[in-house]
Amino acid sequence: MFPEERRKMILEILNNQGRCRVANLAKKLSVSEVTIRMDLDVLEKQGLLRRTHGGAILNPKSGFERAYQYEEASFQEEKKRIGWRASELISDGDTIILDVGTTVMEVARHIFRHKNVTVVTNALNAATLLENYPEINVIVTGGRLRATQHSLVHPYADLILEKLYADVAFIGANGIEPHYGVTNVNIPEAEMKIGFIKASRRRILVADSSKIGHVARAKVGKLEDFHLLITDNQAEPEQVRLIQEGGLPVELV
Repeated sequence: MFPEERRKMILEILNNQGRCRVANLAKKLSVSEVTIRMDLDVLEKQGLLRRTHGGAILNPKSGFERAYQYEEASFQEEKKRIGWRASELISDGDTIILDVGTTVMEVARHIFRHKNVTVVTNALNAATLLENYPEINVIVTGGRLRATQHSLVHPYADLILEKLYADVAFIGANGIEPHYGVTNVNIPEAEMKIGFIKASRRRILVADSSKIGHVARAKVGKLEDFHLLITDNQAEPEQVRLIQEGGLPVELV
């Protein structure tokens, strides 16, 4: 196998899984770990991935937005843990905002445990899921459909946000970085997240560890605009420390 073919396969694995480890790639591609490390170095210099301890993740700085089904297939167990923990912060009778994204969707899966909850969301898949629970009141923002993420964005999607003040908003992000704050790869969705911040009393970030330490295209807010970040226990300790020093508490699950 030529190096170019092998590197293409590495990117395909990353695109499907979101993260890869050197040892697993070496076994799968039948080459040495030294060869895989060289491949990863080349791909990182091209801006296609970011090296991590023992492996690599996709590089959000590239501006590439993965389709929902690919995001859904990556970090599945981590997102389930994040979603479960986040749902424990909901109280009966709350009005909550649900952002779009695969991690926030895991929060949506557990809302049925609470009574008399009103959900405001721009995520069509979350609304469709929650319609199966009559005790949950669902309000969809309206707006233009982005099929890539099953999301509703401007124009008109923000009109309802001007008329409500939610108890808590669960918001996702493509990048959470100590100096640049919270960012997103898609500008219209970033604008919706800004609206969610303004329309809620508490803001909770939910994101897997691959988003930590990265900066995406569109600014969402400062670290101090949020009250808590829930992420998985694979997050780099130094990044977690810097984020906490920047004023955002972090909970690892």
